[in-house]
Amino acid sequence: MPKELFGTDGIRGVPGKYPLDDVTLFRTGVALGEYLCEHHDAAKSLRVLIGMDTRESGPKLASCIAQGLRVAGIEPISAGIVTTPGVAWLVHTEDFSGGVVISASHNPYHDNGVKLVSSRGMKFPDVAEAQIESRILAAQKGNSPIPQLSGDGLPPTLALHNDYLAALRHKAFGSGDLSGMKIVLDCANGAASTLAPDLFRSMGAEVVAIFDNPDGKNINAECGSLHPAQMQEKTALSGADLGVAFDGDADRAVFSTSSGRYVDGDAVLFAVGCYMKKQGKLKGDTIVGTSMSNLGLERALERDGLKLARVPVGDRYVLEKMLEINANLGGEQSGHVIFLDDSTTGDGMLTAVKMASLVSKTGRLDLLLEGLTVFPQKIVSIRVRAKPPLESLAVVSRAIAEAEQKLGHSGRVVVRYSGTEPLARVMAEAEQQADVDRYCTSIQNAIRTSIGAD
Repeated sequence: MPKELFGTDGIRGVPGKYPLDDVTLFRTGVALGEYLCEHHDAAKSLRVLIGMDTRESGPKLASCIAQGLRVAGIEPISAGIVTTPGVAWLVHTEDFSGGVVISASHNPYHDNGVKLVSSRGMKFPDVAEAQIESRILAAQKGNSPIPQLSGDGLPPTLALHNDYLAALRHKAFGSGDLSGMKIVLDCANGAASTLAPDLFRSMGAEVVAIFDNPDGKNINAECGSLHPAQMQEKTALSGADLGVAFDGDADRAVFSTSSGRYVDGDAVLFAVGCYMKKQGKLKGDTIVGTSMSNLGLERALERDGLKLARVPVGDRYVLEKMLEINANLGGEQSGHVIFLDDSTTGDGMLTAVKMASLVSKTGRLDLLLEGLTVFPQKIVSIRVRAKPPLESLAVVSRAIAEAEQKLGHSGRVVVRYSGTEPLARVMAEAEQQADVDRYCTSIQNAIRTSIGAD
């Protein structure tokens, strides 16, 4: 049964409106606390770590959840402004029974969200989220009383930031000494705005930081991983060795070569995967990607004797597959990359450390990507009024079948619903751009005709 509150990346919405209203947030804290008390790991203390990105709504949301946790007998501890993977790492290593991240990732500032982290530093399994959600909805239905809610914030425990950065410094390929490197960091005016420059300067790099002055409203605004053009331009014009662009909560990163070439998550998997194979460190000669991973990546990996295992879009599915087949490298085209030997989740700053140290050891990133030819690919989003099974829509099914038949082995189409927004997404890729445009448009029109909201 589909969950009402939790999507593929936690609870998302507009602060002050359901499900991010004060009462629902309070009950989320209570439900999480009750669940943790009942499923308590005796080796962990009954404490929950709360971290947030730089959105102006973050402190209020965190306060409501913290008050709910206290009612359930859980001590909330604030990490202040910190990345989503930073919370995951700290929960796993610093004796917390769980974690909460207040963030809407790459969305604009007026959105926000709540992500729950288990004591293992991973997202809760679907069954656990469903149990927590059922508690929240039962409390809502029963209209159980709540105390007077205040907006008082939690003072952050800043020492936790230092622990996290110290750990990242030791995850580089090689010594981690980046002396002599020049790196451009686009911090998306988000959670990495202070942490990322501090990290790379401590490793000896010359840092050019851009979009590192958050004001509560400028997170992801024409910057960061969804808008990397200025980072690419700055990298090329400043003579930097590498450019990096994070998203708002820094769980993903995309890159630029010294020449200004855009490097997405697929290219990261190729460069890092080939290097790890040569070092004998890539388990099973297999990399986990998603249905959206470029066909060019799959072909390039095959030439190097590597396999690409595909899963549905979503970092939780990438992680589940990695655990199932004992893979240690996987990720998404968006720049969400998981190094399972080092972290339980995708971490943009960890990926940046890996890429910077790889460039430092082996030379220009352009050279490392010479074996990768990216197929033309197009992704479009269509606002929909409902999300029925795609196979139940005759017009859509016919358009998809026609595209798959005509493309054969020379291309792919992927059609799916967004897990967090009322959108259908169509991806088409092929050897020829004309085919990409043709089939992307035909499927897009079919969806608009059947369930379009515009």
